Amino acid sequence: MTTMQTLSSITQLDQLKSDGALLILFGGAHCGVCQSIKPKIETLMTEQFPDIALAYVDCEQSPAICAQHSVFSLPVIKLYIEDQMYFELVRGFSLHELTSQVDRIYRLWKAS
Repeated sequence: MTTMQTLSSITQLDQLKSDGALLILFGGAHCGVCQSIKPKIETLMTEQFPDIALAYVDCEQSPAICAQHSVFSLPVIKLYIEDQMYFELVRGFSLHELTSQVDRIYRLWKAS
């Protein structure tokens, strides 16, 4: 089971982004939506997309990382494959929308 790693350093994040596929959830401890979707995203990704690493960045604890990634509202999800961002979901999105977007890119990535 892939678990969501909490990151607090830009070096860690850059390493993970360049190494295969990485889904990042940018959130905050005081963001109710972030805290409620985090375990749902972790379960969804582990069950359906096990080859994608998961990371969580707490923007309250690591504001520099969030600013560097142009994250100014929460929650934000970004999917990187080999250091290239493939999509970003900001604030109002559904888990269905997330699944659909990841599935399309995941299948293309695994086929190549």
